[in-house]
Amino acid sequence: MKQEDLFKKLTAHCKEYGYIFQSSEIYDGLSAVYDYGQYGAELKNNIRKYWWDAMVLLNDEIVGIDAAIFMHPAVWKASGHVDAFNDPLIDNKDSKKRYRADVLIEEHIEKLEEKISKEIAKAAKRFGENFDEKMFRQTNKRVLDTAEKIASIKRRYVDASDNGDLAEIRQIIIDCEIADPVSGSRNWTDVRQFNLMFDTKLGSVSEDASKIYLRPETAQGIFVNYMNVQKSGRMKLPFGIAQVGKAFRNEIVARQFIFRMREFEQMEMQYFIRPGDEQGWYEHWKEKRMRWHRALGFDESKFRFHDHDKLAHYAKAATDIEFAFPFGFKEVEGIHSRTDYDLSQHQKYCGRKLQYFDTELNKSYVPYVVETSIGLDRMFFTVIAASWVEEKIKKENGTEDERVVLRLPPALAPVKLAIFPLVKKDGLPEISARIRDELRFDFSCQYEEKDSIGRRYRRQDAIGTPFCITVDHQTKEDETVTIRYRDTMEQERVPVNALREIIGEKVNMKKLLQSL
Repeated sequence: MKQEDLFKKLTAHCKEYGYIFQSSEIYDGLSAVYDYGQYGAELKNNIRKYWWDAMVLLNDEIVGIDAAIFMHPAVWKASGHVDAFNDPLIDNKDSKKRYRADVLIEEHIEKLEEKISKEIAKAAKRFGENFDEKMFRQTNKRVLDTAEKIASIKRRYVDASDNGDLAEIRQIIIDCEIADPVSGSRNWTDVRQFNLMFDTKLGSVSEDASKIYLRPETAQGIFVNYMNVQKSGRMKLPFGIAQVGKAFRNEIVARQFIFRMREFEQMEMQYFIRPGDEQGWYEHWKEKRMRWHRALGFDESKFRFHDHDKLAHYAKAATDIEFAFPFGFKEVEGIHSRTDYDLSQHQKYCGRKLQYFDTELNKSYVPYVVETSIGLDRMFFTVIAASWVEEKIKKENGTEDERVVLRLPPALAPVKLAIFPLVKKDGLPEISARIRDELRFDFSCQYEEKDSIGRRYRRQDAIGTPFCITVDHQTKEDETVTIRYRDTMEQERVPVNALREIIGEKVNMKKLLQSL
């Protein structure tokens, strides 16, 4: 299946089965803003809990806070967002479409990297078991030439960005012959900077109202509360502060479904450490965060690290955990070594000491920070994309059928258990309702009696429900039911009083957390 077709099927599936809707759809929608439906809200809550428990519950030295969205405007001046939170914007004169210049360049580099991958794949097929990929990369002229092009483009872009040379960024687009993805035109405007922050007014009378910003990240709420948390919690370095919350960015080009939105949710943790220890903790959190992703059981080849070529103004080192979305490998989570930049800036602007007294060293200093920052919405899309499967199955009469199934990790699934009466009579609906009422305190359950059993199974497969229970006439005789497993479609007869234990062992978040 073409990746573009897969992307369309995923977005259609999310709407059809109550995961994600276009915001204000009855008014033709609001660009790059989405609402989470009945199953989407549950899945989102479960992902949030998985992250929160992995951070706060499993780490004695990490605590959580919930900072306000509105903050004093000086916060964003100190953090550099007012002056430096910009993206390079470029327009195509023919299509009238607007793009981020850096994204155009990144996508061009990805195409060059795909050329290398295709050369390697062809060579591997030609040479078979004798193929040495490392040697091929080092000796093949086409691969070497393409790799040099990539390196040259990256060097030019990093230098241009560091120097604020917008003309050079445009020239890179011209030299690389990058065309407008819509029209194919190469008729570009000059590049200009675009600040991503939304602003609003705070005050009861418009003339007296002061200008404030909707926060573009949650991290600053942690930094300005660093001293409050450290003192009230008597925290000792190293320690971390975690937070989940909404952030807002006026993206130039918000596209690719929920991957890039103007209103989104972040899950961030700032880990405060002794200066000089940052590299060790940076590597520690890289490994720990990748383990969190892989614990979900998805194809490990779809996750990778990607080190930044251009570092943010606050960073000493930075890497992304990327996932292979239908539109290529893209960032899901970032791990950054932020040095003491943020606390030092706030100390400078607020005029108060934000230092930590180290009793072991007998001195005070501004701590360094290692950050982990993951987009909850992007993680949501990662889970959907990694779980969605369209497969052919053989029926008993030898014919083939198709089913679409979301192989969601059971602990994250919005519905854990669906209960069906075989028919809508003979007391079976009442027995089914009783079982649901007994189990609903332990699991998210759904009762369904409409359509044939086969149709009900298919619907629950598409929702991602890991277990279905069918109540039939035998249930009335011996208090047993048929349990059907989503992934294998196997069925077995089990006692009603064993359901809580059987299902609980599979869907409990505890098991997932223990694997970390």
